[in-house]
Amino acid sequence: MRDKTMTADEVVSRLESGMTLGIGGWGSRRKPMALVRALLRSDVGDLTVVSYGGPDVGMLAAAGRIRRLVTAFVTLDSIPLEPHYRAARERGAFALTEVDEAMFMWGLHAAANRLPFLPVRAGIGSDVMRVNPELRTVTSPYEDGETFVAMPALRLDAALVHVGRADRRGNGQYLGPDPYFDDLFCEAADAAYVSCEQIVDTAELTKEAPPQTLLIKRHTVTGVVEAPQGAHFTSCAPDYGRDEAFQKEYASLPWAEFAGRFLADGDEQAYRAAVRAWHEERS
Repeated sequence: MRDKTMTADEVVSRLESGMTLGIGGWGSRRKPMALVRALLRSDVGDLTVVSYGGPDVGMLAAAGRIRRLVTAFVTLDSIPLEPHYRAARERGAFALTEVDEAMFMWGLHAAANRLPFLPVRAGIGSDVMRVNPELRTVTSPYEDGETFVAMPALRLDAALVHVGRADRRGNGQYLGPDPYFDDLFCEAADAAYVSCEQIVDTAELTKEAPPQTLLIKRHTVTGVVEAPQGAHFTSCAPDYGRDEAFQKEYASLPWAEFAGRFLADGDEQAYRAAVRAWHEERS
């Protein structure tokens, strides 16, 4: 079977301005940050970003790469509201489509099943319908006659996700407590790129972990990137927790200052070296 390994920069070379890009993970947990940083090193922009947002959204928003954001929230978890996202939103840097968490999930389900929409109860009786006047409702054709929100499919041109381990064929395994819908992002996309802490032989994926941890199936994956610490500064359980001290630094610095110190030198190795130097300075 085909070897799908590539570098982060090769992944970004396949992305184009104007795309709809899904980014997996949840808040400040298991975000594909190495791929996001590679994207920031490119000139790709004018993106519609679909994400349960964290620093992925904050960085892309601060860098002016987002045209529209589709999300249920943008948080750093231990810091409730992502500050760079907030600043960009307050200055009107991009359009926003904000929906309920369950509506977002069913939008991914609809896209994964190549349906135009799915009926959901979430959103009924809330301001979601007021702030998203383009949303429509449907009435059950059966005896109950219930009214539902018709959640449109969140169809993606490309998806970026990060997992603990993967093989060269594109099978991806999570070893933490939550899948964070990364499989749906891959299934909803025309092309899906998986970064991982470690690439292993296929047999190793089930040697010490149960088969249900094999979250991402190879037929949904276009490329695989080995990226140790690739979720930093978000968590990637059980490999590492969130780098809370560094996240606090990110949240407190003006974007230009943060990017100038940690993202300006041109590759992931330079980013890691800058982070190590920062931690050494603090100690």
